[in-house]
Amino acid sequence: MSGVPGDAPERGTPIALSGPERSVLLALRSIGGSPVDEDELARQVGLGIDAVRGSLQRLRSKHLVVVEEEHATSVALTPRGREALAQGLPEHRLLDALRRRGPIAMEDLAALDLEPDERSAAIGILRRRGVLADGVPLRLRDGPIPPPGPLPEELVLRQVENEESDVDPPIVEALERRGLVRTQHRSVKRWSPSDEGRRLALVDEGGTSIGALTPALLSSGTWRERVLRPYDVRAPVPLVGGARPHPYVAWLDEFAEVFLGLGFEEAEGPLLETEFWNNDVLFMPQDHPARSIHDALAVEGIDGHPPPTDLLARVAAAHEGRPLPGEATPIGPGWSASYDPAIAAHPVLRSQTTAVSARFLARRPEPPFRMYSIDRNFRREEVDAQHHLEFQQAEGIVGGEGLTIRHLVGLFRSLAEAIGIRELRIRPSYFPFTEPSIEGYVRHPRLGWMEVFPGGVFRPEVLRPLGIDVPVLAWGVGVTRLAMVALGRNDIRELFADDLDALRGRGE
Repeated sequence: MSGVPGDAPERGTPIALSGPERSVLLALRSIGGSPVDEDELARQVGLGIDAVRGSLQRLRSKHLVVVEEEHATSVALTPRGREALAQGLPEHRLLDALRRRGPIAMEDLAALDLEPDERSAAIGILRRRGVLADGVPLRLRDGPIPPPGPLPEELVLRQVENEESDVDPPIVEALERRGLVRTQHRSVKRWSPSDEGRRLALVDEGGTSIGALTPALLSSGTWRERVLRPYDVRAPVPLVGGARPHPYVAWLDEFAEVFLGLGFEEAEGPLLETEFWNNDVLFMPQDHPARSIHDALAVEGIDGHPPPTDLLARVAAAHEGRPLPGEATPIGPGWSASYDPAIAAHPVLRSQTTAVSARFLARRPEPPFRMYSIDRNFRREEVDAQHHLEFQQAEGIVGGEGLTIRHLVGLFRSLAEAIGIRELRIRPSYFPFTEPSIEGYVRHPRLGWMEVFPGGVFRPEVLRPLGIDVPVLAWGVGVTRLAMVALGRNDIRELFADDLDALRGRGE
């Protein structure tokens, strides 16, 4: 039992009460020194229990009442428990049948007045207690067996029915697991006036007191005839937290500032893409495994927009190893399969922000250029600590004379250091649209090394159909994984959490 003090200084702002508050406080003062519970108070005042509780909370905020709270636990029978008490527990009924009839074959159990689940439970309980012999038919073990009469569990059920308090806790827990009893926890609040509540002079305000001025009161002038309840400056107010961005969103904004500080411009592209911009223009063969349902997500029920005819012809020539229109020699051998223009317009959810780079280069082929984009992508992934169906990439390209893969390594190191990451490993890799290609790994303190910096130099088969003849460095930084390291998260799913307590630091 705990008391909550509510006294306020004797000399404070005059306190005005509403009618229900005044009635509740008068009732508490008339009772004397004994705290009273809410139900009894509601009967005395003649108000509903909700009105009484609301008035008590407001009186408490004004320091006029105090509360003592007592937590009580009671045990009650469930419907199954009442049935078991009337008929006897299944194990008791099976035990009585064995005493009367002797061994019972399994096929004869149906003749007993037991449901199938009750038979299984009764057999299991009697075997665990060593009452039944091993094997079949069912028979009592040689030696002492429980004497006739109620089982200990049945005695406890009877005690619960009689609302006795001295019951065996382990047996109660076992009965609760079987769904025969239910433990109920309740809180009983008892209220009494505080010292200030006893001293306060109560003026009969009748029904004229108001707590706010309304347009109707002002326009009619009747506010002059009403009593305004003064504000209680001591009353507690709710804590209102200001709006803040989600930690992951805030981190993405900070990461974008790094690119802006390095002189990059931002670009955007649609989430609903076509196979052409998502794969074809990037010189990814049309039979590449990443296009299957195991990676990219196709979209049904809509038609995609085909690319410009001249660009489609140039990309098709690069895929098939033919010279580009107007040229004499091919860029390279291309892929073994024929290019299918019908696939180019198939809609897919964007699986890589490299599609944004391709669209940017098609619009802006004149070097030099620096472009970045931080946006969402979608892939069919088995969701775990490092993978999610939706993820962000920080796409980027740098184009200009004399650029090499060494410049890309330096850029990755600069990005890692800008967000406080010092450990970075670089190794060669392969991507269909860059050559040479590299991957950068950063260390997560719990999950180990994670690949977050893939990139390379765009192949001529990507650049020349777009009309570009300078080296272009390209990358798609896995910012979702990078944020896990920077924000100290051990599971990628935590970055998408909407638990406000956890986001405010009050979660476990």
